[in-house]
Amino acid sequence: MMKILLLEDDRILCDSLREFLEFEGYKVDVAHRGPEVFDLTFTQKYDLYILDVNVPEINGFDVLSALRESGDETSAIYITALTDINSITKGFAIGAEDYIKKPFDPEELLIRIKRKYQNDDVLLYLNDIVYNPITRVLQKEGQTIGLGEVQENIFHTLIIQQNKIVDSYTLMDFLEKPTANALRVNIAKLKNKLSIDIKNIRGRGYMIEKI
Repeated sequence: MMKILLLEDDRILCDSLREFLEFEGYKVDVAHRGPEVFDLTFTQKYDLYILDVNVPEINGFDVLSALRESGDETSAIYITALTDINSITKGFAIGAEDYIKKPFDPEELLIRIKRKYQNDDVLLYLNDIVYNPITRVLQKEGQTIGLGEVQENIFHTLIIQQNKIVDSYTLMDFLEKPTANALRVNIAKLKNKLSIDIKNIRGRGYMIEKI
């Protein structure tokens, strides 16, 4: 069983992520402060670190930097609200392998984990469509289909959250001129291009149902 160490000071989010990952079959230990990571890694070996940055006493950047200096090369993913390019660059320079911006859907985190350890499980299927959410390669009947940036982002967001309603405003963020009508047009084009059903949940958003 894969062992994960999760550093997150938001206890509600931490408990939610732990329960989600444990349901998916992972063993998860949690830390709420930077120094707790050192205590746990001193006695145990982990397969993956999931680290928030803004945590008490020692931030996530310094935690991973200290681990790397000690020779610990365990894979690491940052989860953080910091979105500026300097923070992202710093995270990768220290030795993180991935970086997820808050807020995020737990399914997105699961996909990133599977990319590293269970690559075959990453692929998503819908009718005659095979989609890799990491590379964003979409194949229909064995042929690669290009969607363009806007429709690709809409499709990606909907398919990684199959059976969940995605708020219309979330999807409109992908549009150059975000309006409800422009979103409907792009959804219609997606449906026609891929021959898929995208449900309009009136007053709430859109959803792709699992087959």
